[in-house]
Amino acid sequence: MAFGINRQELRNWKKQVEAGEIAFLTHYWLDERFPDCTTVTKVGCQDIHKLQAWGRNYHLSPQWIDQKDNYPHFDLFGEKQRFILNKEQQWEQINRFQLY
Repeated sequence: MAFGINRQELRNWKKQVEAGEIAFLTHYWLDERFPDCTTVTKVGCQDIHKLQAWGRNYHLSPQWIDQKDNYPHFDLFGEKQRFILNKEQQWEQINRFQLY
């Protein structure tokens, strides 16, 4: 279950993904499989090859790309999420969701 974002933020992320940009969207998230994680960052791009290349920079397997709903993306959480958001200088998302 996702919460903590509004429709405009989701629309903006989708537009960026559709435009072939590497797009970041962080939101609160609850999933019983990951009880210690309260946020997830979706890093998407419609250009699969570009997304795969981006993921290789962070040792993310192309097999981890979620391709449902025509918005291919990696789901990042935990330490990997914090590390990548810092490397990508996603300060607004880091501060907003207190991912220090």
